[in-house]
Amino acid sequence: MAKRGGFPGMGGNMNNLMKQAQKMQKQMEETTKQLEETEYEATAGGGVVKVVVSGKKEVVSVSLDEEVVDPDDIEMLEDLIVAATNEALRKMEEDSQSKMGKITGGLGGGMGGGFPF
Repeated sequence: MAKRGGFPGMGGNMNNLMKQAQKMQKQMEETTKQLEETEYEATAGGGVVKVVVSGKKEVVSVSLDEEVVDPDDIEMLEDLIVAATNEALRKMEEDSQSKMGKITGGLGGGMGGGFPF
């Protein structure tokens, strides 16, 4: 039996598929813009170190309580800054994956390019 044109299960409606892909791309662009404008905050050391990062993966600010600034223990302060920064970036990534996953339905995991598949 000869196969008809189009993809199985799609009824050959390529126009509808393209419209859905364009809608998805627009939603992804809007969500990306929103994510880039969002700031994510994390603390370390019980709140003595606070780091804020943007959705563009840039450190926006670092705040230190005076009590954490010990000239004899710079290493601890460095570790707290790294910990707070990594946690803020983790929050940003988690939010991004969650919001993009709602749009793509998990398709392709955002492999790059204009479409997630």
